[in-house]
Amino acid sequence: MSSYTPKNILITGAAGFIASHVANRLIRNYPDYKIVVLDKLDYCSNLKNLLPSKSSPNFKFVKGDIGSADLVNYLLITESIDTIMHFAAQTHVDNSFGNSFEFTKNNIYGTHVLLEACKVTGQIRRFIHVSTDEVYGETDEDAVVGNHEASQLLPTNPYSATKAGAEMLVMAYGRSYGLPVITTRGNNVYGPNQFPEKLIPKFILLAMRGKTLPIHGDGSNVRSYLYCEDVAEAFEVILHKGEVGHVYNIGTKKERRVIDVAKDICKLFSMDPETSIKFVENRPFNDQRYFLDDEKLKNLGWSEQTVWEEGLKKTIEWYTQNPEWWGDVSGALLPHPRMLMMPGGRHFDSEEGKGTSFASGPNQTRMVVPTFKTSSSTQKPALKFLIYGRTGWIGGLLGQLCEKQGIPFEYGRGRLEDRSSLMADIQNIKPTHVFNAAGVTGRPNVDWCESHKTETIRTNVAGTLTLADVCREHGLLMMNFATGCIFEYDAGHPEGSGIGYKEEDKPNFTGSFYSKTKAMVEELLKEYDNVCTLRVRMPISSDLNNPRNFITKIARYNKVVNIPNSMTILDELLPISIEMAKRNLNGIWNFTNPGVVSHNEILEMYKAYIDPKFQWVNFTLEEQAKVIVAPRSNNEMDASKLKNEFPDLLPIKESLIKYVFEPNKRT
Repeated sequence: MSSYTPKNILITGAAGFIASHVANRLIRNYPDYKIVVLDKLDYCSNLKNLLPSKSSPNFKFVKGDIGSADLVNYLLITESIDTIMHFAAQTHVDNSFGNSFEFTKNNIYGTHVLLEACKVTGQIRRFIHVSTDEVYGETDEDAVVGNHEASQLLPTNPYSATKAGAEMLVMAYGRSYGLPVITTRGNNVYGPNQFPEKLIPKFILLAMRGKTLPIHGDGSNVRSYLYCEDVAEAFEVILHKGEVGHVYNIGTKKERRVIDVAKDICKLFSMDPETSIKFVENRPFNDQRYFLDDEKLKNLGWSEQTVWEEGLKKTIEWYTQNPEWWGDVSGALLPHPRMLMMPGGRHFDSEEGKGTSFASGPNQTRMVVPTFKTSSSTQKPALKFLIYGRTGWIGGLLGQLCEKQGIPFEYGRGRLEDRSSLMADIQNIKPTHVFNAAGVTGRPNVDWCESHKTETIRTNVAGTLTLADVCREHGLLMMNFATGCIFEYDAGHPEGSGIGYKEEDKPNFTGSFYSKTKAMVEELLKEYDNVCTLRVRMPISSDLNNPRNFITKIARYNKVVNIPNSMTILDELLPISIEMAKRNLNGIWNFTNPGVVSHNEILEMYKAYIDPKFQWVNFTLEEQAKVIVAPRSNNEMDASKLKNEFPDLLPIKESLIKYVFEPNKRT
């Protein structure tokens, strides 16, 4: 039997439950291996899960999404990754019935991004893809032989369907491109650190609170449970001894009915099962049984070590000692939870977790996650923001500002066009204000919208209107980040005249489909008195490494036009948006700094403050039109309304110097 020795391992999703146990084990047992963890810190991830590895020199954490091809490629190359253990996924079946598109995005598209990066870089020696026993579908109740690795895949719910789809991609890349892939399919796992949307930790926390245990259907469904440390050991064995191109079941033949699991927990808490268990409505489809043949993995030398009674006692002991590990999880303890969300970093509430960073060891960049301090008081906070657009630039900056100002906030999990998921967010989070920084702007720019019109409408029009309507139903103010790219210079507002478009002016720019959708939804939102529309233009921030920053963009272009425009300095204006929410302002606002600045004027500042050798070339609008699909908006916005409300608002050129160029000054 051949043995494999990795050097630099990328583990995706390792702030989650199973992968954190695997990562901590490998970091502890193999100090010569470098372990790089990539996790976007979704609602069921927690940096505290990685505390055992906090000070290890062979550990590095990177906050990011596997769906970002640029980030994945960058990590593979800069960290010299030769092995990937891919755990990151949306995994809760209940959630997949309510928001299946999110599962497709994470489980299939995310896996595809990783595989493509492996193909492009050509340096991966092992790609271990973590799947689930649910891809086999339901096992016959009277079957005495479990599903073996060559059994047909017959998934029965959206979650398992996406995992099966991801497996097909893994297999295809193995066969078409020769990627050294291995796939695992595992039974249910339980133990410390698991987010309590899953059966066992949910029952434990409910029992700790003296509440009844809800069981879907009649509780006759059968599942097999493995203790987390046994599973971590299984991955350790597969990493070193697994054969490329093979599939390995990680399972146990010891099965339990859900009702029996509940009774075992009741017994350990000295609760009466007759009064402590209640039966609730079943899932839309609930597989009766999953049963695996695990002989293949046993032949590699692995075997289950932890008996059920011992593992359950260890798990209960851990949760009783760490009741606040996940913060407020009341929504997860519902019989049918739906896509809860906790912002990244809020899980470091304890003194032990404070200051934990993303990298250990010499010469490694340390990245800081915002911390979210919770109050011990049960009194409703004066402010609590619900923010949509977590992965976007403005949405991310809003979260950071809330952290700095001590404003409680959470990121919305629902999709804008899915009314029921938005309502669930509001019911679970109970915000005082809603910020909408989500929307389609194009990938990488607005030209994308020209060939993806229905997708653009779905988010920019239908999604925004749905969120506004749900907020109105709940009496909530919605701060809506819109765009000023719905105007262009005309005879009444000529370039260089100083005459800017006012809030009441009718949009006149229809050159791009993106701008059409934004103008359309702005007009419709006028009917909602609970909406504050902020017209952002050509946003700029002090982060000159951000590819979405207008300065970063034009500094990288081969040629630029030279036209004066109104622009938004986010470092100055985003705090103002929070103050506007506090003041409960509504209506339309030109959300730009007063005045205009041209491309050349910005690049002259860039040259003076950042790079004295910087050079650029101008070209005309006619020449620009030959290299873009959709025309671009150029205009001046009248910011006098905003200036009157906030008299200290700086003119655009002064704001550029104060907030952008002075902090980045190199010359």
